[in-house]
Amino acid sequence: MAQTSYFDSLETRSPETREADLARTLPAQIARAQALPGYAGSLDGVAPDTITNVEALAALPVLRKSEIGKQQAQSAPFGGFTTKPAHAFTHIFQSPGPIYEPSSDAPDWWRMGRFLHAVGIGEGDIVQNCFGYHLTPAGMIFESGARAVGAAVLPAGTGQTELQVIAARDIGTTAYAGTPDYLKIILEKADEMGVTLGITKAAVGGGALF
Repeated sequence: MAQTSYFDSLETRSPETREADLARTLPAQIARAQALPGYAGSLDGVAPDTITNVEALAALPVLRKSEIGKQQAQSAPFGGFTTKPAHAFTHIFQSPGPIYEPSSDAPDWWRMGRFLHAVGIGEGDIVQNCFGYHLTPAGMIFESGARAVGAAVLPAGTGQTELQVIAARDIGTTAYAGTPDYLKIILEKADEMGVTLGITKAAVGGGALF
Protein backbone atom coordinates (compact mmCIF):
# COMPACT_ATOMS: atom_id res chain seq x y z
CA MET A 1 0.00 0.00 0.00
CA ALA A 2 1.19 3.52 -0.69
CA GLN A 3 2.32 5.43 2.37
CA THR A 4 -0.18 8.19 3.19
CA SER A 5 -0.85 10.34 6.22
CA TYR A 6 -3.69 8.07 7.34
CA PHE A 7 -3.95 4.32 7.64
CA ASP A 8 -7.58 4.14 6.48
CA SER A 9 -10.83 6.11 6.32
CA LEU A 10 -11.61 5.42 9.98
CA GLU A 11 -8.98 7.99 10.90
CA THR A 12 -10.56 10.76 8.84
CA ARG A 13 -14.14 10.47 10.09
CA SER A 14 -15.86 13.55 11.42
CA PRO A 15 -16.69 13.56 15.15
CA GLU A 16 -20.36 13.17 14.25
CA THR A 17 -19.70 10.13 12.07
CA ARG A 18 -17.50 8.58 14.73
CA GLU A 19 -20.22 9.01 17.36
CA ALA A 20 -22.84 7.55 15.04
CA ASP A 21 -20.63 4.54 14.32
CA LEU A 22 -20.15 3.95 18.04
CA ALA A 23 -23.88 4.20 18.70
CA ARG A 24 -24.51 1.61 16.01
CA THR A 25 -21.77 -0.91 16.82
CA LEU A 26 -21.30 -0.79 20.61
CA PRO A 27 -24.64 -2.37 21.61
CA ALA A 28 -24.08 -5.35 19.30
CA GLN A 29 -20.54 -5.81 20.59
CA ILE A 30 -21.70 -5.75 24.22
CA ALA A 31 -24.43 -8.28 23.43
CA ARG A 32 -21.88 -10.62 21.83
CA ALA A 33 -19.64 -10.33 24.88
CA GLN A 34 -22.54 -11.11 27.22
CA ALA A 35 -23.08 -14.38 25.36
CA LEU A 36 -19.59 -15.57 26.39
CA PRO A 37 -19.25 -17.40 29.73
CA GLY A 38 -16.16 -15.38 30.59
CA TYR A 39 -18.13 -12.13 30.63
CA ALA A 40 -21.31 -13.52 32.18
CA GLY A 41 -20.58 -12.17 35.65
CA SER A 42 -19.00 -8.81 34.88
CA LEU A 43 -21.60 -7.77 32.30
CA ASP A 44 -24.61 -9.19 34.12
CA GLY A 45 -27.37 -6.62 34.26
CA VAL A 46 -25.87 -4.38 31.58
CA ALA A 47 -28.41 -3.33 28.94
CA PRO A 48 -26.54 -3.35 25.61
CA ASP A 49 -28.81 -0.74 24.05
CA THR A 50 -27.69 1.79 26.68
CA ILE A 51 -24.01 1.49 25.71
CA THR A 52 -23.95 3.92 22.80
CA ASN A 53 -21.12 6.36 23.53
CA VAL A 54 -17.70 6.70 25.11
CA GLU A 55 -19.14 7.86 28.43
CA ALA A 56 -21.31 4.75 28.76
CA LEU A 57 -18.42 2.53 27.68
CA ALA A 58 -16.21 4.02 30.38
CA ALA A 59 -18.75 3.01 33.02
CA LEU A 60 -18.38 -0.71 32.25
CA PRO A 61 -16.30 -2.83 34.63
CA VAL A 62 -12.64 -3.29 33.72
CA LEU A 63 -11.48 -6.84 33.01
CA ARG A 64 -8.03 -7.02 34.55
CA LYS A 65 -5.22 -9.26 33.37
CA SER A 66 -5.11 -11.04 36.73
CA GLU A 67 -8.78 -11.94 36.41
CA ILE A 68 -8.23 -13.44 32.95
CA GLY A 69 -5.59 -15.75 34.40
CA LYS A 70 -7.90 -16.85 37.20
CA GLN A 71 -10.77 -17.59 34.83
CA GLN A 72 -8.51 -19.49 32.44
CA ALA A 73 -7.24 -21.61 35.33
CA GLN A 74 -10.83 -22.51 36.17
CA SER A 75 -11.90 -23.08 32.56
CA ALA A 76 -8.87 -23.90 30.43
CA PRO A 77 -7.56 -22.77 28.11
CA PHE A 78 -9.36 -19.49 27.33
CA GLY A 79 -11.58 -18.96 30.37
CA GLY A 80 -14.78 -18.69 28.37
CA PHE A 81 -13.68 -15.61 26.44
CA THR A 82 -13.79 -17.15 22.95
CA THR A 83 -16.56 -18.40 20.71
CA LYS A 84 -14.43 -21.23 19.30
CA PRO A 85 -12.51 -24.16 20.80
CA ALA A 86 -8.72 -24.12 20.91
CA HIS A 87 -8.27 -26.37 17.86
CA ALA A 88 -10.21 -23.91 15.67
CA PHE A 89 -7.50 -21.24 15.91
CA THR A 90 -4.30 -21.20 13.87
CA HIS A 91 -2.07 -20.20 16.80
CA ILE A 92 -2.26 -20.44 20.58
CA PHE A 93 0.18 -18.40 22.64
CA GLN A 94 1.17 -18.49 26.28
CA SER A 95 2.05 -15.19 27.93
CA PRO A 96 3.40 -14.82 31.47
CA GLY A 97 0.76 -15.61 34.05
CA PRO A 98 0.20 -17.93 32.32
CA ILE A 99 -2.41 -16.43 30.03
CA TYR A 100 -3.40 -18.23 26.83
CA GLU A 101 -4.21 -16.17 23.76
CA PRO A 102 -5.65 -17.43 20.47
CA SER A 103 -4.75 -16.07 17.08
CA SER A 104 -5.77 -16.41 13.45
CA ASP A 105 -4.04 -16.14 10.10
CA ALA A 106 -6.61 -13.53 9.05
CA PRO A 107 -4.92 -10.35 7.76
CA ASP A 108 -3.75 -8.11 10.59
CA TRP A 109 -5.58 -10.15 13.23
CA TRP A 110 -3.91 -8.11 16.00
CA ARG A 111 -4.60 -4.74 14.30
CA MET A 112 -0.97 -3.71 14.58
CA GLY A 113 -0.84 -2.32 11.05
CA ARG A 114 -2.29 1.01 12.16
CA PHE A 115 0.49 1.45 14.74
CA LEU A 116 3.28 0.54 12.33
CA HIS A 117 1.84 2.89 9.73
CA ALA A 118 1.92 5.68 12.33
CA VAL A 119 5.58 4.85 12.98
CA GLY A 120 6.22 5.41 9.27
CA ILE A 121 6.78 1.78 8.31
CA GLY A 122 5.39 0.64 4.96
CA GLU A 123 6.23 -0.64 1.50
CA GLY A 124 9.94 -0.67 0.84
CA ASP A 125 10.84 -1.24 4.48
CA ILE A 126 12.49 -4.33 5.94
CA VAL A 127 11.58 -4.85 9.58
CA GLN A 128 14.07 -6.65 11.82
CA ASN A 129 11.55 -8.18 14.21
CA CYS A 130 13.36 -8.85 17.48
CA PHE A 131 10.27 -9.67 19.50
CA GLY A 132 10.14 -13.30 20.52
CA TYR A 133 8.40 -15.95 18.44
CA HIS A 134 8.59 -18.57 21.21
CA LEU A 135 5.35 -19.11 23.17
CA THR A 136 4.51 -15.40 23.52
CA PRO A 137 2.61 -13.56 20.76
CA ALA A 138 4.69 -10.39 20.33
CA GLY A 139 6.73 -11.67 17.40
CA MET A 140 3.67 -12.72 15.42
CA ILE A 141 1.80 -9.57 16.40
CA PHE A 142 4.43 -7.30 14.88
CA GLU A 143 4.97 -9.58 11.89
CA SER A 144 1.29 -9.50 10.96
CA GLY A 145 1.30 -5.72 11.33
CA ALA A 146 4.34 -5.39 9.10
CA ARG A 147 2.70 -7.54 6.45
CA ALA A 148 -0.43 -5.40 6.68
CA VAL A 149 1.55 -2.29 5.69
CA GLY A 150 3.50 -4.06 2.95
CA ALA A 151 6.86 -4.33 4.72
CA ALA A 152 9.19 -7.33 4.58
CA VAL A 153 10.18 -9.05 7.83
CA LEU A 154 13.35 -10.61 9.15
CA PRO A 155 12.06 -12.86 11.99
CA ALA A 156 15.11 -12.29 14.16
CA GLY A 157 14.03 -12.74 17.76
CA THR A 158 16.70 -11.92 20.33
CA GLY A 159 20.25 -13.14 20.77
CA GLN A 160 23.18 -13.81 18.40
CA THR A 161 23.62 -10.06 18.17
CA GLU A 162 26.66 -10.18 15.90
CA LEU A 163 24.71 -12.21 13.36
CA GLN A 164 21.82 -9.75 13.71
CA VAL A 165 24.14 -6.88 12.82
CA ILE A 166 25.45 -8.78 9.80
CA ALA A 167 21.92 -9.61 8.66
CA ALA A 168 20.75 -6.02 9.10
CA ARG A 169 23.69 -4.83 6.99
CA ASP A 170 23.38 -7.50 4.30
CA ILE A 171 19.62 -7.31 3.70
CA GLY A 172 19.30 -3.57 4.28
CA THR A 173 17.11 -3.50 7.37
CA THR A 174 15.37 -0.13 7.63
CA ALA A 175 13.15 -0.65 10.68
CA TYR A 176 13.40 -2.36 14.05
CA ALA A 177 10.67 -3.97 16.15
CA GLY A 178 11.48 -5.13 19.66
CA THR A 179 12.38 -3.91 23.11
CA PRO A 180 14.24 -0.60 23.38
CA ASP A 181 17.14 -2.12 25.28
CA TYR A 182 17.82 -4.72 22.61
CA LEU A 183 17.89 -2.04 19.92
CA LYS A 184 20.57 -0.32 21.99
CA ILE A 185 22.52 -3.58 22.16
CA ILE A 186 22.35 -4.01 18.37
CA LEU A 187 23.45 -0.43 17.71
CA GLU A 188 26.34 -0.71 20.14
CA LYS A 189 27.43 -4.02 18.61
CA ALA A 190 27.30 -2.43 15.14
CA ASP A 191 29.55 0.39 16.35
CA GLU A 192 31.92 -2.15 17.86
CA MET A 193 32.05 -4.02 14.55
CA GLY A 194 32.44 -0.85 12.49
CA VAL A 195 29.18 -1.54 10.65
CA THR A 196 26.86 1.24 9.51
CA LEU A 197 23.21 0.21 9.70
CA GLY A 198 20.29 1.68 7.80
CA ILE A 199 17.75 1.44 10.63
CA THR A 200 15.86 4.75 10.77
CA LYS A 201 12.54 3.63 12.28
CA ALA A 202 11.69 1.67 15.40
CA ALA A 203 8.50 0.21 16.88
CA VAL A 204 9.34 -0.62 20.46
CA GLY A 205 7.61 -1.98 23.54
CA GLY A 206 8.10 -4.10 26.61
CA GLY A 207 10.68 -1.85 28.23
CA ALA A 208 11.78 1.68 29.03
CA LEU A 209 13.33 3.92 26.40
CA PHE A 210 17.07 4.44 26.72
